[in-house]
Amino acid sequence: MTSTLASLVFAVTVIGFSATADSQDKAPAPVVEGQDQSQATTAAPPETEEKIPAPTVETPDKAPAPEGTAALPESQEKTSAPAVETPDKAPAPEGTAALPESQEKTPAPTIETPDKAPAPSTAALPESQDKTPAPKVETPDKAPAPETGQDQKAVVPSEIVVYASELSERALFEFDFWPSRGSPGGKMVGTIQTGDEMHPPPEEDPHVTFKVKVLGGVPYRCWIRMLVGEPLGLSQANRLYVQFSNAVDRAGKDVFRPNTASYLTVQGPLRRGWRWVPCEADPKGAEPLVYFRDSREVTVKVQAGMEGVGFDQFVLSPARFLEKPPAEAIVKK
Repeated sequence: MTSTLASLVFAVTVIGFSATADSQDKAPAPVVEGQDQSQATTAAPPETEEKIPAPTVETPDKAPAPEGTAALPESQEKTSAPAVETPDKAPAPEGTAALPESQEKTPAPTIETPDKAPAPSTAALPESQDKTPAPKVETPDKAPAPETGQDQKAVVPSEIVVYASELSERALFEFDFWPSRGSPGGKMVGTIQTGDEMHPPPEEDPHVTFKVKVLGGVPYRCWIRMLVGEPLGLSQANRLYVQFSNAVDRAGKDVFRPNTASYLTVQGPLRRGWRWVPCEADPKGAEPLVYFRDSREVTVKVQAGMEGVGFDQFVLSPARFLEKPPAEAIVKK
């Protein structure tokens, strides 16, 4: 009796489990959010179509259809998931019409590299204006043109005038300062008269030396205001010799250099008194004009050719007295 009762209980349990399983198989498929809601009211599909796969769980890429919108046909419901928006592609503004699929898939914009500067907001300039040449840098070798636009004037050589009264004691060798009322500064220089004979350069007889500034390549003429002394013995007291450092002739050959046998002779008259006397070249030598190799300060040496001679002014003229002697007793500087 007990076994029979157990068998009945087991049979009832099996029948109940089978009925429960059968009711679960025939239950309608759950409605997935976003699908057509009209399928819930349609007739149940045949038993062969009841065993459908598990419903697809809604993914984050597929947004639910907004409420109140008409249900799309089943062929349009299964659309591909929209592409994930990238930082380079701005979202379409709300309310705009959807673009066709051929226009939606636009190529991603090109990302600018650090080597390529962004284009300015202004309109692009023509290619001829974009590539402007670099400005030329001025070189030190090329001097700028004068602002005045005028040609630079040539340097005009000036008259060189030396007063004996302005010489120093060290400039005199066996020459002395003598008072002279008609001389610049009231003084002159000269040698004592003993009637002895003197010799031309390179002999080192009494002389005077001083410095002057000259221009190179310019012809000069030399003049000395001489005081002819009283003759005595072998001396007529009327001769001087002149030499210049850095002196050349017209051809550029060295001439009239100190301590050489080349010199200019200043030969005064026999009559006593003051006279402007030219510096003349030796008859066998070059012309009396003096040139200098370049512009510089040169040394002038005036040597006595006879005892008892003296002078108070020395003139080296490039223009004013190139052809004729000074007319005035004192040439102004």
